[in-house]
Amino acid sequence: MDAEFFHIVMFPWLAFGHLLPFFELAKCLAEKGNRISFISTPRNIKRLPKLPPHLTHLLNFVEFSLPQIQNLPIDAEATSDLPLDKVPYLKKAFDGLESSLASFLESSYPDWIIYDFIPYWLPPITAKLNIPCAFFSIFNAANLCYFGPPSALLDVTDDSRTDPEDYSVSAKWIPFDNNLAFRKFELSRWFNDVIVENASGVGDAFRFGSAVQECDIVAVRSSTEFEPEWLKLLQDELYKKPVLPLGLLPPQLDNVEDEDENWLTIKGWLDKQDHGSVVYVALGSEATLNEQETTELALGLELSKLPFLWVLRKPAGSIEFVLPTGFEDRVKGRGIIWRAWVPQLRVLSHPSMGGSLMHSGYSSVVETLGFGYPLVLLPMVNDQAILARLLEWKKIGVEIPRKDEDGSFTKESVAGLLRKVMVDYEGEHYRAIARDLRQVFGNKILNDTYIDSFANYLKNNRRSKSS
Repeated sequence: MDAEFFHIVMFPWLAFGHLLPFFELAKCLAEKGNRISFISTPRNIKRLPKLPPHLTHLLNFVEFSLPQIQNLPIDAEATSDLPLDKVPYLKKAFDGLESSLASFLESSYPDWIIYDFIPYWLPPITAKLNIPCAFFSIFNAANLCYFGPPSALLDVTDDSRTDPEDYSVSAKWIPFDNNLAFRKFELSRWFNDVIVENASGVGDAFRFGSAVQECDIVAVRSSTEFEPEWLKLLQDELYKKPVLPLGLLPPQLDNVEDEDENWLTIKGWLDKQDHGSVVYVALGSEATLNEQETTELALGLELSKLPFLWVLRKPAGSIEFVLPTGFEDRVKGRGIIWRAWVPQLRVLSHPSMGGSLMHSGYSSVVETLGFGYPLVLLPMVNDQAILARLLEWKKIGVEIPRKDEDGSFTKESVAGLLRKVMVDYEGEHYRAIARDLRQVFGNKILNDTYIDSFANYLKNNRRSKSS
């Protein structure tokens, strides 16, 4: 069969931290001549980056409308449209796509489906239709190892972790020294929704365990250059099925519009700054600091004396950020507070950039290390905390210390760590490691070899249409 007739369906969860890596993978697979059906909701498809013209005949967008669910706003189609406490209702609506997806798979009969962790109900459908399925984890391998084998996630073994305290220590199934564990304040913020049943009717641990248990293969956004020990542990001991690294899926700069007005304004300011001097501060758009934390971060940036670009976006359903009185006047010229979307790749590519204070979102980590910048880490939600611990364990980044009880931190720690990784002599090893990692995270040729291997695996392991 010719490669152009090889059909892959992709079904990501409705969060842009998932949609964008799925979209990047879809483009990579389409570049190899595969036909892709990318399924999502109408608003989310419209909000994706523009598809390169040469791929439009290979990558087809399939729109599924969400069913109306009580407590879910009618125009909410992504987690970024909602406050965190409303996200379980989006999961419930997503579960309502089961029959639409089953009908689509039955009529199109693809060679493979690549899916996310939310649809625990999908593998029985693919089994009935004899369609092989790949679970694509947008989380890194160490995160997957920390949460354990499917049996622990599904609570069918003595290794199951059912109390918050179980997550405050290193996992017993990790056989080497590590620092992966949640802090008390982190557990209080997410444990109930993730581990126990939430308003969607199903806990995330069960969804994740089902996705891993029932898939044919697990595809991970990672590489052996970044996580060799964790990938080996996953395949050999925890999942005991093929675990295929996909590379780091670094996005390409030429996908960003030069004429974007936001970018032109920011560029004008960046052009006036010294080479490698600016700190890029971005904590995502789906979680928020409280007023005290916002104040300490602002005063820490001021105290650091470093130039900075702070992207300060208000999450859905939250109140406006309140900055310290006089702060913006005092840092005028040295710092910019930007309250709208920014073209992050363009910002990071500018020669005046020198480091990042970030939330440890995986896509942002990949993008930042792809340009070779050192990291100061302030994780905001669930998987970001474990990734921050891994980056600190590998001496790739340094995490702002926080009180275990409430997660508070001080302006002095913010300023001190920024100066350490950006300019002080004692932080040179962080800068050196970040520069070296550019050859891993930003190396398109290296990362493309993983896509080639993955595409070949899919083709070599398809099932006969007559089965």
